[in-house]
Amino acid sequence: MTESKDKTALSRRRVIQGAGAVAAGVAAPAILNVRSAYAAYPDRTVKVVVANTPGGPSDLVGRMVTAALQQSTGKTFIIENIGGAGGNIGMGQVAKADPDGYTYLLATNAFSVNPALYNKLPFDPLKDFVGVSELATTPNTFVVPAELPAKNLREFVALVRANPDKFNVSVPPIGTTPQIAAEMFKLREKLPKLASVVFKGGGDALQAVLSGTTQLSVGSLPPAAAHIKSGKLRCLAVTGETRWPDLPDVPTMTEAGYKDFVLAVDCVLLAPAKTPPDAVKWMETETVKVLSTPDMKEKLYKAGFQVRAKGAKDAWARVTKEMELFKTVVEQAGMQKL
Repeated sequence: MTESKDKTALSRRRVIQGAGAVAAGVAAPAILNVRSAYAAYPDRTVKVVVANTPGGPSDLVGRMVTAALQQSTGKTFIIENIGGAGGNIGMGQVAKADPDGYTYLLATNAFSVNPALYNKLPFDPLKDFVGVSELATTPNTFVVPAELPAKNLREFVALVRANPDKFNVSVPPIGTTPQIAAEMFKLREKLPKLASVVFKGGGDALQAVLSGTTQLSVGSLPPAAAHIKSGKLRCLAVTGETRWPDLPDVPTMTEAGYKDFVLAVDCVLLAPAKTPPDAVKWMETETVKVLSTPDMKEKLYKAGFQVRAKGAKDAWARVTKEMELFKTVVEQAGMQKL
């Protein structure tokens, strides 16, 4: 009887052990598959939305960075341009996108400006996004035709005051840092008759001054750089924190006598708020890595940008700090909400 019980117990143990082995055999591949799926991320195309039309500074940065990411990681990246409403349409679509790690937003300062400029936004900038990385920055420029007898901003102001009805300034869309810079300049110099002519993009605004339609243009450096170097345009000042290396004789706005006048075009990568942290971390790590290479720094510099290879914490700190800054700037410039 005892021997029979022992045999029964042994059989049961073997059955249980066997079942455990089968369970382990089933579970092990499942665990491996999860790990493999994570290791393979991203296993399909990653979309980076640029909330502007093609050809602008953010589009240029986006295409250069995603090309570098694709080459570095072997993964597939695409740029999707969704312009309109000062970038709000594109930003709103990303905010509502599936937060699965396959949709990101390449934003400019408009992300921080628009909360102060628009009465209603299709997203909550503080709740609907998280930072991924900073990318690059470029200063804005104050440029005039080379034949205009003004070698600096003070001389330009004197010309405007002597002939207030003969001067205007071309700028990109309302809410961009060049447009805000122009309004700040007019306000500080008390030039209400210096009319702002708003264009769909920076290229159009620059073309206006090249054709003589306007006498001053405020816009980002990249599209203006070649015309400055060729001698067609004269750069009176840049709005960066420091002088641009290729324009050593051109002062910053601060050096030209305009205190607290730093308004660059900054590009930052953001993600929908509920994007898996592992995906955000992967994107942060890989983006900072490609930005830190000498080749990428050189390519962006030749295009008129300086690299900002900083991670998620710094990226989010910048955009949130700028929200308060631009709120003050918009109020000081007397800009009406849209």
